[in-house]
Amino acid sequence: MNTLLHKQNLPKNIKVAVISVSTTRGIAEDKSGAWIKKQAKKEGHEVVIHQTVKDDIEAIRELTLNVTEKVSPDAIIMTGGTGISPKDVTIEAVKPLFEKELTAFGTLFTQLSFEEIDSAAILSRATAGIFKNTIIFCMPGSIKACKLACNALIFPELGHLLKHIRE
Repeated sequence: MNTLLHKQNLPKNIKVAVISVSTTRGIAEDKSGAWIKKQAKKEGHEVVIHQTVKDDIEAIRELTLNVTEKVSPDAIIMTGGTGISPKDVTIEAVKPLFEKELTAFGTLFTQLSFEEIDSAAILSRATAGIFKNTIIFCMPGSIKACKLACNALIFPELGHLLKHIRE
């Protein structure tokens, strides 16, 4: 089956949660999260929550669990905390929750990043996975990285991913 046929009848009304991880920024300073929220709406998705959380394993995990259980989004798009400094713990907080990991997301994001920022792309630990029928994307906090991930990977495939999860 070709890709176009396979992508017919994709889910509509996708519920998206936006979570920004930062030790220093709140909602007012959250340019990346605000951009994701605006772009998700532009793509026709419903943004069910936009929140910031401090870069702390327990705080990130607790918020992820609460949002998944109480808000029930189709996708959680997380920005920030994916680097290699000791304070970057988004991956450590979220990855253990994954029932399935979308290993190609990190690889493709790194490839696209490499085309833009050269070898500095090695610092990113972007990842994605599925937890309780919710797709969780974790990407760097820079606005440039968010635009790249959302425009090139997340939004073009979100409906397709959900179609498979709901089968």
